[in-house]
Amino acid sequence: MEDSYKHQALRKNLILHLKKSGIKDFKVLQALEKIPRHFFFNSAFLQFAYDDVAFQIGEGQTISQPYTVARQTELLEVRKGDKILEIGTGSGYQSAILSTLGAEVYSIERNKKLHERAKIMLEQLKCKVQCFYGDGYKGLAEFAPYDRVIVTAAAPYIPEPLLQQLKPRGILVIPVGEGISQEMKKIRKLSENEYDTKDFGNFSFVPLLGETN
Repeated sequence: MEDSYKHQALRKNLILHLKKSGIKDFKVLQALEKIPRHFFFNSAFLQFAYDDVAFQIGEGQTISQPYTVARQTELLEVRKGDKILEIGTGSGYQSAILSTLGAEVYSIERNKKLHERAKIMLEQLKCKVQCFYGDGYKGLAEFAPYDRVIVTAAAPYIPEPLLQQLKPRGILVIPVGEGISQEMKKIRKLSENEYDTKDFGNFSFVPLLGETN
């Protein structure tokens, strides 16, 4: 797939929109401008790739709204070299953004088709992301602890394994709730049993499912 001048111009316009919407982290905006979001779309829907909306990617899942991707990434406070666990690979777009920021990304997806599709795309983009097929509620204990954990689907509660797999001073960003909207939470691990939790408004995600299929 081609990344044309037209696509690059559309990305620049999207970045301007995200700035006006309140995204302030320059490195996050730079990463979103670098990654061609249209690569993660079916060719029949390319005209929607740079609209600030979520979009269906099949299997009952969506590629998140660019503002949501930018905001979650901003809240994560990514530093170069951070080991990040991503719950919900989906299209692979969020994974690509984290990799572009210099993170070491471990991403888990419970849908086999999406897992395989995202893995191929991330390899083609030369993103350093290790993709796994499995239950996101359990995290990936074999590679823990993590500097950061990001959840890209709606969780009805905060899974305890994700907190356990987080380093002290590490950050978990997760949308929590079972309705049509969820509260975005940023949780900083102060010690093994102490956490600081802040809320950052309502967002809308597809549900986080546990069993693999």
